Amino acid sequence: MQIPYYLPVNKEVEVFEHCYRSRLPVMLKGPTGSGKSRFVEFMAHKLGKNLITVACHEETSATDLIGRFLLKGAETVWVDGPLTKAVKEGSIIYLDEIAEARPDIIVAIHPLTDHRRQLYMDKLGTTVAAHPDFLLVISFNPGYQKGFKELKPSTKQRFVGLAFNYPKEKTEVEILLNETKIDEKTAGSLVKIASKIRNLTELGLAETVSTRLLVDAAHLIAADLPKRTAVEAAILQPLTDEEETLAALRDLANLYI
Repeated sequence: MQIPYYLPVNKEVEVFEHCYRSRLPVMLKGPTGSGKSRFVEFMAHKLGKNLITVACHEETSATDLIGRFLLKGAETVWVDGPLTKAVKEGSIIYLDEIAEARPDIIVAIHPLTDHRRQLYMDKLGTTVAAHPDFLLVISFNPGYQKGFKELKPSTKQRFVGLAFNYPKEKTEVEILLNETKIDEKTAGSLVKIASKIRNLTELGLAETVSTRLLVDAAHLIAADLPKRTAVEAAILQPLTDEEETLAALRDLANLYI
């Protein structure tokens, strides 16, 4: 299988490799679309390990991760959840946006993040020791969750932390060129638009332009959609529903493309 494209921007690859060798859990923190999920996919391929990804949301519970009893015909059977499978098989498990999930998940993973490396399965009354190759990786968006849902310091301090942010302009252009068939001039224009919008704090956007949105716009342009239409659909519309804000963003974007 082809390794996912990822362009390192700091020492994140080196740190992750050392964490894996030392079996230290990893915490990725950064804004939406800054490459956290792609990075984990890249590292799993690089290390030759199976990756199990769980996209956490407000209804995700410890039971969803550990497992549950299910009816199969006339029998009730136990079915392992993704966390239990990873613990037993020695996979890398990635809990994306863990702060969105229910608090009981944090309680469940704590024994896996210290010297015990154990998973307690309360419904079975048993404890499973983690496979030597097991690695726990979590991510969250500190800016989005601030004042809403946050990880406690006591939880954060159980992980090695890697901070992600949007790349520098030159790096982001290189990412677009590698991800799509777009030309360098257009890639530069898209990155300029993103850079300007990211600095427009007065518009009060809940989220700003992610590298992911730029890649989407570049794909549309490479498929011969007019540039301004692609920017409108892939970058501006996902940012806001307010027409006045959209108009201001349009005016800015039109200066560059």
